[in-house]
Amino acid sequence: MPSPSISFDNTEIAFKALSNKELNRATLLFSLFNVEWLVALGSSFTERLLHLGIPIHVLVKPIVYSHFCGGEDLVECTMLIRELATRNVGVLLNYGVEAKSSDAEYEYSVLQNMQAIQLAGKEKNIKAVCIKLTGFGRVALFEKLQQKQGLNASEQIELNAINERFDRLCSAALENQVSIYIDAEESWIQQPIDDMTLERMKRVNTKSAIIYNTYQLYRNDKLKDLKADLEYAKKHGFYLGVKLVRGAYVEKENEFAKSAGKVSPIHISKAATDDDFNLALTFCLDHLDTIACCVASHNEYSCLLLTQLLQEKKIPFNHPHISVSQLYGMGDHITYNLSNSGINCNKYVPFGPVKEVIPYLIRRAQENGSVEGQMGREIKLLKIEKTRRGI
Repeated sequence: MPSPSISFDNTEIAFKALSNKELNRATLLFSLFNVEWLVALGSSFTERLLHLGIPIHVLVKPIVYSHFCGGEDLVECTMLIRELATRNVGVLLNYGVEAKSSDAEYEYSVLQNMQAIQLAGKEKNIKAVCIKLTGFGRVALFEKLQQKQGLNASEQIELNAINERFDRLCSAALENQVSIYIDAEESWIQQPIDDMTLERMKRVNTKSAIIYNTYQLYRNDKLKDLKADLEYAKKHGFYLGVKLVRGAYVEKENEFAKSAGKVSPIHISKAATDDDFNLALTFCLDHLDTIACCVASHNEYSCLLLTQLLQEKKIPFNHPHISVSQLYGMGDHITYNLSNSGINCNKYVPFGPVKEVIPYLIRRAQENGSVEGQMGREIKLLKIEKTRRGI
């Protein structure tokens, strides 16, 4: 069983970095997120104001943005990066701007990620830069690739540009010895993303895991894919970079499958998802000679299972091929208590202009509110810490 010293109920460790004012703000914020109709109303209202060009970001920045994001640019992020280093917690940087559609916007996204990688080469507490490949090309093109439709001349030029952008970032990551985590996306565009990522791993991950792919274990085929990818990595002599997540598009995936007259790729129950996630975690720990794994989870059982398996298998808690990650602004009771036990821990930190990151924040509020019991657990622990401090 996990060491008795590892407890996610230790609020003194979890919220040590929060001032009383920040503790009160977090309690209020999560209490609002815990009201489903309020999240829906607030999201709709915010989107409408954005569409009308009303400067809603002036209100969003001090209330929501500053709690979940590192800053509007990398300079603003640097203070947080160094602060987290004092608590032995690394950073996974993410340029949080989404839904762009022009070559100029794609190139700007590459530039932002390139600068993040170069900063990570200097600031060693940045452990990885997280990117979406749909930030470098049209979603419709990825859909066409997945459907194995032939590309016309202009589409082939687009695909070449996506590959070139991806290659540029991979080369910079290798040069700076910084990992790149490729985010998972919707099932109807995921296969070309998997193929592109595995091909880069084959070329880049010959000495260490630089490129990581994300496996969404709420999909009923991803445990099988993980095992197949390991065999491919062994055959071709490279390290398999793995980020394990449960998944973020359940309703969207089920609705898409229904509208297309197909069987949903999502597990029929959360229990089945949990089982596959924990089996994938165990599988990765059994193959640390070839796999480097980031356990990106807010699930307390899975995170405690990790500590139990490390002890059972006599794997050092600080093994370089194992890390955990939670979102910045959430799951502090997991991150800081695991870090305190010696496990490599990170926070996923988005950055970018407030008004450009608002779509990410809306999705985060909707996702967090939909996870049963998660907000209630956060609120309970925050209130315990407030009582402990007498505020």
